[in-house]
Amino acid sequence: MTQGQGSTVDGVLRRSARRTPARTAVEYGERAWTYEELDEAVSRAASVLLGQGLTVGDRVASYGHNSDAYLIGFLACARAGLVHVPVNQNLTGDDLAYVVGQSGSSLVLADPALADRLPEGVRTLPLRDAEDSLLARLATAPAYDGPEPRTEDLVQLLYTSGTTALPKGAMMTHRALVHEYLSAITALDLSAGDRPAHSLPLYHSAQLHVFLLPYLAVGATNLILDGPDGDRLLDLIEAGRVDSLFAPPTVWIGLAGRPDFATRDLSGLRKAYYGASVMPVPVLERLRERLPRLGFYNCFGQSEIGPLATVLAPDEHEGRMDSCGRPVLFVDARVVDEDGKEVPAGTPGEIVYRSPQLCEGYWDKPEETAEAFRDGWFRSGDLAVRDAEGYFTIVDRVKDVINSGGVLVASRQVEDALYTHEAVAEAAVIGLPDERWIEAVTAVVVPRGEVTEDQLIAHVKERLAPFKAPKRVLFVSELPRNASGKILKRELRDRFGG
Repeated sequence: MTQGQGSTVDGVLRRSARRTPARTAVEYGERAWTYEELDEAVSRAASVLLGQGLTVGDRVASYGHNSDAYLIGFLACARAGLVHVPVNQNLTGDDLAYVVGQSGSSLVLADPALADRLPEGVRTLPLRDAEDSLLARLATAPAYDGPEPRTEDLVQLLYTSGTTALPKGAMMTHRALVHEYLSAITALDLSAGDRPAHSLPLYHSAQLHVFLLPYLAVGATNLILDGPDGDRLLDLIEAGRVDSLFAPPTVWIGLAGRPDFATRDLSGLRKAYYGASVMPVPVLERLRERLPRLGFYNCFGQSEIGPLATVLAPDEHEGRMDSCGRPVLFVDARVVDEDGKEVPAGTPGEIVYRSPQLCEGYWDKPEETAEAFRDGWFRSGDLAVRDAEGYFTIVDRVKDVINSGGVLVASRQVEDALYTHEAVAEAAVIGLPDERWIEAVTAVVVPRGEVTEDQLIAHVKERLAPFKAPKRVLFVSELPRNASGKILKRELRDRFGG
């Protein structure tokens, strides 16, 4: 193999394999891979992919559930100089066809159970569970011995969640992701002795790039799970197999609401990470009260920055429970007005970033790229406040702020007030068109007990100014979410705004 600088995604694994070759790197189901075995498997998988007629720079989509094969496929793309395109395994129909087509993927690595969803004519290679799968071919494939990719080469297109518009493919380089891994390791106190479980979908940048790859970089043993099953997670924690867990607020809410949450022995859990969407402060308070020795980390960011941008560490929570923390090692952030001028501490504005972790722009979308990047800063679309000590608090998505009678209302503040009511399991606050109010503050609630619309409105009015209280409360059995747990408010506005 022609040696390069080594600042590449696959180089992260190679260095760990040389440092601790016999240590277990990954466990999935009945299979386990040492670092040396995993590194060799990646080299063989790279040969398999290039044997499909692919050339450097070609896009390879990955459409599968969590598995060791999914990880090997990503790292093989990185080693072979291909551009990996992770696809939400829940996408079907036009949504699926859009991502595969817009990315120009030449091949799709797919779980056999999902392959029939793909558009007709798309070339596929099974990831696993087939005689001709990528995993099965490793036994006979030669190890890749070609040139290393360059640090500035693209390695992945991270498609945004598309909560407000069609997804855009953020173009990530090796250099950007390696910087992000270093930021994650330092801000989240990741170490080789941790025992992490990875249960969020690996197509999602948070699980893959904030946890799994950084943990491979430090030499930890990584347990990959099919999904965030509460029974399985609690069993693993009690058995001492897991002491580090990342989960979105929806999973933490589910765990906290379990009848056995108060009685299970969770003392072995040392590090709890939450992110991907906003954690309601009342839920976080309940978790911290139940597990006072557990270190909670708030991880905030977005796909375009790798995705980790800010972290609130365990010793920083007191007095600022709603904060997302301060920027990580390689991120510079500030809060600006509509003209891009920095605003004083305590003043709401849009948070913008400058960082080597940032994407190069959006794949084949020059206008959207130009709009997002201004004067070297990336416009996040998040409305935030920065305090005098440098801590950021996300108020809302800029597009989710509600204009009620000419007064701006942050949906997150209303949601936190709703979560203090014992009969509210989940809540999302949106603005719906209204002749009088322009937008009427509307709460969409999943109840956990008997409660009325009037009771919830009165409950919020006791805690917030009356104009911030919902004008309406709509009860539903569940909220629409993407696989990372983020509430799809666009779907709620479409459903109830007619």
